[in-house]
Amino acid sequence: MSTTIPGFTYHRVPVADGVSLNAAVSGSGSPIVLLHGFPQTHLMWRHVAADLAADHTVICPDLRGYGASDKPAETDGSGYAKRTMAADVVALARALGHDRFALAGHDRGALVAFRAGLDHPGTITHLACLDVLPTLDMWDVMHGVTAAVGFHLYLMAQPPGLPEQLIAAAPDAFFGHFLDLWTNDPSAIPADIRTAYLDACRAAVPSIVADYRASAGIDVTHDRADRDADTRLRMPVAVLQQDWGPALGFDAAALWSAWAPDLRHATVTCGHFMAEEDPAVVAKTLRELVAAR
Repeated sequence: MSTTIPGFTYHRVPVADGVSLNAAVSGSGSPIVLLHGFPQTHLMWRHVAADLAADHTVICPDLRGYGASDKPAETDGSGYAKRTMAADVVALARALGHDRFALAGHDRGALVAFRAGLDHPGTITHLACLDVLPTLDMWDVMHGVTAAVGFHLYLMAQPPGLPEQLIAAAPDAFFGHFLDLWTNDPSAIPADIRTAYLDACRAAVPSIVADYRASAGIDVTHDRADRDADTRLRMPVAVLQQDWGPALGFDAAALWSAWAPDLRHATVTCGHFMAEEDPAVVAKTLRELVAAR
């Protein structure tokens, strides 16, 4: 994947045994790590990252299993647990010289960020999650015919074999479906970026499926244990979401408040890919978040 964020330096950083992450880094000042979602790479942050780099050290990695980062084969069901992927992010930041940092994630990256906040409360100073619900809440609100919007969640939750075969048979159609369906403004994802996303996803079908499969298995186990123990996010938390709660019958702010006592929750009018469709709002939200103490 040749497309890069202008002005950012690229690093390949070992974070675990046999796993290195590709990361774009720029700026100076207090560090912010930005985690991408599906079906994207770190490039989704290109506008927000350039904005924030004026005042912060900005680190944009490709998650384990995505983009130009390593894609280890899943062996025991934990390789793509959000706990494992969160540990990758903490190791990445530490390797780049940052023991404490603000963390923002979108979609899949937001689930990794959420887990990092629970597992590493002394490391994550501020947390932002864009357009997701925590895993337990996500499964709880998916019911009846409205759950059809999340068909990919159920497809990739199936045992290894069939999901990978089906998706690999038509990867551009599968991944392109979400880029089209979830975007209110198609011009926000220009042709070169769309090509980069599709190329990256086409090369990562098994690991992307493993990431989703973990969210129907080991991630549920980890999140339920934290809910039972009343573990909460200790840092200031910001959540931006589309207003899809009414359609699915839930109150997003209330669900998030149960996990995050210090919560700033807002809805947006753009599509799912908000960092590309409305980067000014996302950057403003992150700046205001990291100013909170």
